Amino acid sequence: SKAEFLTAVGAAFDVEPTEATMPSVRGQMTMYLDGEWHLLTPKSVPDDVVGRLDASVLQNQLLSPILGIDNPRTNKRIRFVGGIRGPEALVKAVDEGSAVAFHMFPTGMDQLLDVADANRLMPPKSTWFEPKLRGGVIVHAFDATE
Repeated sequence: SKAEFLTAVGAAFDVEPTEATMPSVRGQMTMYLDGEWHLLTPKSVPDDVVGRLDASVLQNQLLSPILGIDNPRTNKRIRFVGGIRGPEALVKAVDEGSAVAFHMFPTGMDQLLDVADANRLMPPKSTWFEPKLRGGVIVHAFDATE
């Protein structure tokens, strides 16, 4: 039930009703459930370059233990909505039959570089960046007088 789910989420996150559809700071996320938005703030965050990423916190503290989604790459019960589509796409998905949606603050370039410097891998769907670079384009500066 909705009440049981909110209680389970509340064990790992501070859950507050909100009018905001998008988190305003790193480390928080919004959740759309049954026509209402909630602000989620994790009660604890690992001191690990990958573990502290919002995508990792969501996966390790909610998706896996509460919803049983161990592998977001292959689990048929989860799908990704690109950030460029906005919170309206999340509302539409839930209003049309999905159970719940989460909106995370964008991953920062500093976080990406920290993970790379630690020789680690980013979690699934944490590296969505806009605008996308065009594939197959090579730019090379040259001196036309040579």
